[in-house]
Formats: sequence, structure tokens, C-alpha cells
Amino acid sequence: MLLPQATYLRPEKTGTVIVDIHVIPNASHTQVDGEHDGALRVRLHAPPVDGKANLALIAWLARTLGLAKRDVELVRGQTSKRKQLRVSAAACIKAQWLALNS
Repeated sequence: MLLPQATYLRPEKTGTVIVDIHVIPNASHTQVDGEHDGALRVRLHAPPVDGKANLALIAWLARTLGLAKRDVELVRGQTSKRKQLRVSAAACIKAQWLALNS
């Protein structure tokens, strides 16, 4: 597993990786917008209603990393702009981590 040096990516002893994300909902389209306070800032097209933004964020991260949605789970921040998502250990090996820099 080759992780880029980024403060928002935190490998765990179990082999999983925690991704810290600061979400800005209701954007015109979904895109990475740099870093914010040690987290990856993501402008998200989805509204923060009924968990739609969380589902959209999981789908976006999985698609960006080239993984299945089942390999990404929201572990903290269900109702917050600051979120932590966990990428499963098996998926970390094939994840395209450099795609987060674009």
C-alpha cells in the first residue's frame, strides 16, 4: 500500500485507513477543494438532508479511489461537516490514493 504524505490520511494498525474530510454541501458539483484544518475539503453537490450528503460522500470517495461502496464506511460525523471515513484493509491495497490530490 502506497499512501501519499497527507495529513488527512491516517493508517491504522489493522490495515484500514481513516480519511478525514471537511464537507461543504450544496455545491454546484462535487470536487476536492484543497485541505482545511488537517482534513480534505470536499465540495459536495448533495444537500445535507436525510443522510443524502453522507451517502453521496461515500459513493464519491469509493468512485474516486476506484473501490466498491462497501469498502468505505462513515465512522464519525453523521451530522457534522467534519467526517471520518474508513477504507477497509483489503481495499487499501488497490485504492488509487493519488486521485484525491486532483
